Amino acid sequence: MKNEHTPKAAQKDVMEEIGLEAREVPAFAREEIRLTSLDNLRTPKFGRRVGYWLMGLFFLLIVISFIPWQQSVFGEGTVTAFDPAHRPQTVQNIIGGRIQRWHVAEGQPVRRGDTLLTITEIKDEYFDPNLLVRLQEQFNAKQAYINSTKAQIEFASAQLVALQQGLDLSLRKTRNKLLQARNKVIIDSANYEAQKVQYTLAKRQFDRFQELYEKNGLISLTDLEKRRQSLQEKFAYMVESENKLLNTRNELINARIELNSVRAEYTDKINKTDGERSYKRAVLSEADADLSKLQNKIASVRVRQDQYHVLAPQDGIIVRALKAGIGENVKDGEPIATIMPSKAERAVELFVRPMDLPLLKLGQQVRIEFDGWPALQFSGWPNASVGTFGGRLAVVDFVASSNGLYRVLIKPDQTLEPWPDEIRLGSGAKGWAMLNFVPIYYEIWRQLNGFPPNMARYGASTAIPGAERKGQGADFGIPEKKAK
Repeated sequence: MKNEHTPKAAQKDVMEEIGLEAREVPAFAREEIRLTSLDNLRTPKFGRRVGYWLMGLFFLLIVISFIPWQQSVFGEGTVTAFDPAHRPQTVQNIIGGRIQRWHVAEGQPVRRGDTLLTITEIKDEYFDPNLLVRLQEQFNAKQAYINSTKAQIEFASAQLVALQQGLDLSLRKTRNKLLQARNKVIIDSANYEAQKVQYTLAKRQFDRFQELYEKNGLISLTDLEKRRQSLQEKFAYMVESENKLLNTRNELINARIELNSVRAEYTDKINKTDGERSYKRAVLSEADADLSKLQNKIASVRVRQDQYHVLAPQDGIIVRALKAGIGENVKDGEPIATIMPSKAERAVELFVRPMDLPLLKLGQQVRIEFDGWPALQFSGWPNASVGTFGGRLAVVDFVASSNGLYRVLIKPDQTLEPWPDEIRLGSGAKGWAMLNFVPIYYEIWRQLNGFPPNMARYGASTAIPGAERKGQGADFGIPEKKAK
């Protein structure tokens, strides 16, 4: 295919436009037309300039791509207080009640201990204005009852001691009687045996005398009668000693029964008295428990009466009243107002992605941009940024938040420009944690591929002055174990 933009083709087109054929045009005219067409086909000066500018811009971009660029980790968050005690808090009433009077207004500064709100009682058990007097009377009565019970316990203890001593004396007495009866039985038994021997001898003598009298008549009847009388006397003595022995044995049995009876009698009295003492001790324990309840009740009523005035927990400003009006009921533990502490060490709470968390170290430099504050931020050239403020990484959470991001706290860098006083808690903020320097072309290549920033360790210039970082534990505030 022939090129349609040759000089001859251009000349032919021009001649066709003016309505002439090539053979009808003189030679000098054809030469003039040819030169004019060539001039029209030349590159315009503006195009050359644009080309030169583009080439210069290309070489400039190549040069710029080798300029150092400081990598950073970006996060968004809000301004907060570093100390949790200095963050905005809600004031809650401890007891439920009815609002009687507001002593402050929204936006009013208060000092610790100032009365914010006065409430009245809504529970009928606390309506009595002399409730403390009534409880104190119950306390005194219960105390007197306890003292009386203690006296009864002491009396029972003394009675137990007396009964135990009486038991010992009675047992000794009864044992002595038992011993005497036992000795008497021994004596009477020996006497009985002697009488039996005497009777046996008398019986033998009588038998011999009777035999002599009946056979030979060697003895007289008078002698025989005397022997019979002596035999009867011996028999009487023997029967008497036997009866005496039986009586003595009965006395021994009675002494034994009396010993057991004394032991059983005193044991019953001791058990009864001990049971009464145990019962009194149980009553005393119950009374002590009731007394403790009364003490607790009295203390609770006193504390409750002190809670009718809701006080400011610390110096600050009343931001908002969450309960309005007079006569409105509030529950116990219900928020009634929000207070902003007057003295708060400001910090920035940022949320970063989990993939950026390993790049953050305690003491790392951070540049902060506050919402509503004029700023021009170049994350790679922090020295060229305008309207940003310096900070240091102070806290890194170990657990992700509910949004899946990790929270970090940034404190002001005391060596750099101070943060504006006009910035209030809750304002939005953006932060860039400064990392290593890399060429711009490397940063562009990393961003296009979605790679994380350089994982190299950072120099000592990013650390808080005076701080030492000796490992991952030290970076996150965990003290390292000393080598043994």
